[in-house]
Amino acid sequence: MTTMRRLLLLCSLAAICVAADPPVVPDPPKADMVYLLLGDNLVPTEALEAQVDVRNKGKKNEESTHYVPGEHSNAKTPLSSPIFVIKRGNLSPEALQVFAFEIKNGRREVTFSKKKSNRPFTMTIIPTATESVFRMEVDQNLPPGEYAVTPNGSEQVFCFAVY
Repeated sequence: MTTMRRLLLLCSLAAICVAADPPVVPDPPKADMVYLLLGDNLVPTEALEAQVDVRNKGKKNEESTHYVPGEHSNAKTPLSSPIFVIKRGNLSPEALQVFAFEIKNGRREVTFSKKKSNRPFTMTIIPTATESVFRMEVDQNLPPGEYAVTPNGSEQVFCFAVY
């Protein structure tokens, strides 16, 4: 029985050591670009600058609509909890948020107002074996649709679709 206990202890220690290692992900070719991780492949998201329409500026019912052209992104994932990889440059992984788009008038858009709360989906940031590369996982299941990863307070967007 002591041999069995030793073997069990050795297996447990090996599992802890493996679990403690940071994940290994492919090295992104460009810094400050968000990539979808699909298996061992990195798929670049659609990098754009969102346009902004502001209605009722300065009033209680002020709304800002942030939009990008086209109804669908060419970066697609079948994963309802997407995994992203980013190489840190000027863009901080901690500042990134995920928002859902609505399709209206042939474009993807999201509207913010004091009445309508559009909260970002939360992400977990996981350091990888490479110091400047980070893996980010969306914490919720996203329904099929169009989405954007965006730095807080920026019009820079990295678009993708869940199908």
